[in-house]
Amino acid sequence: MNPQTPHPAPSNHQPHICIVDDNEMAREVIADLLSTEGYDVSLATSGPEIIENIGHIQPDVILMDVMMPGMSGYDVCHILKQDEQWQHIPIILVTALNGREDMLQGLQAGADEFLSKPVNGSELRARVRTMLRIKNQYDALQSLLQLREDLSHMLIHDMRTPLTVAMLYNDFVLRRTEEDSKIKEYATTVRSSLRSLDGFMDEVLTVAKMEQGSLKLEPIEVDINGLVTQVVEANREAARIRQFDLHLDLPEGELKVCLDVSLFKRVIDNLLSNAFKFAPEDSTVTVRLRYGQNGHRPTFRLEVLDEGPGIDPEDQERIFNKYEIVAVKKKNGRQTGLGLAFCKMVVEAHGGRIFASANTPQGAILTVEL
Repeated sequence: MNPQTPHPAPSNHQPHICIVDDNEMAREVIADLLSTEGYDVSLATSGPEIIENIGHIQPDVILMDVMMPGMSGYDVCHILKQDEQWQHIPIILVTALNGREDMLQGLQAGADEFLSKPVNGSELRARVRTMLRIKNQYDALQSLLQLREDLSHMLIHDMRTPLTVAMLYNDFVLRRTEEDSKIKEYATTVRSSLRSLDGFMDEVLTVAKMEQGSLKLEPIEVDINGLVTQVVEANREAARIRQFDLHLDLPEGELKVCLDVSLFKRVIDNLLSNAFKFAPEDSTVTVRLRYGQNGHRPTFRLEVLDEGPGIDPEDQERIFNKYEIVAVKKKNGRQTGLGLAFCKMVVEAHGGRIFASANTPQGAILTVEL
């Protein structure tokens, strides 16, 4: 076996092991010890070489010497583990150092395993097999996640047509129904539900794009006062049907801020929808806007207050985490969905923050600061 400089893994994807060591004899010894395993092996003579070529060779496991001139194995490990594209690749550090501090330094750099020099063949092969199992499990999980994402996009695409038809016919009924008719009230409720479903599908796609880093904000200068008013007025009929008061508390004058209007309107709409779920009859949901200043930059604080059961203090952060939604719902039956997680992602993408607190004497406050 005579492995050469780094090269791509073959199409059948035999496990690909990259050996990084500045000593030619050390590289050849490790390659020879692995020769019985049938791996595709490539060699690199330095840290900068593996960093430069890692996208080309796509290794499944990296075996790397610690003591190399110029850039140590610790340094290379730290660089690769800080890169989202490569941090999943297991790295085994090969070292003659056996001190506690040396191992701690390797762990802090992100190393997954260690081998001591002189390398024992059986131990080497066992450690590599273990790291390959971890890498294979990661790859399988990524494939499942990609499949789930593809199915989600396909389902949402297929749902669009019947949803659009339902919304068109619902609007047709609304336009031809008398103002005080009970049918108009029912149709208005249906319209609200259809809008929520349409918005939810948009949120699923938006969250997926944000997680992939492919969502691009399209901010424009807008009057935040007018934007909040527009969304609140669009929800006023839904509040009337649910028999509670929707109160708008605005400051005087305009405040021009740069926002992705489409996404931020959805944030306000979701905050209102969340408050509507828990607002008792004859209670008040308040939307309060206040202006501020951070140096020369204008800021605002938007609050949505309800008089419902409130949010337990230990859940005030969890409700914004899409991975905690099920746990919160199981715990107290709270109708928590993707909406608040979507809000958090959009607000943070704009450089702001969102949080929950208690409303006195009863209820919850959801606050956006930007």
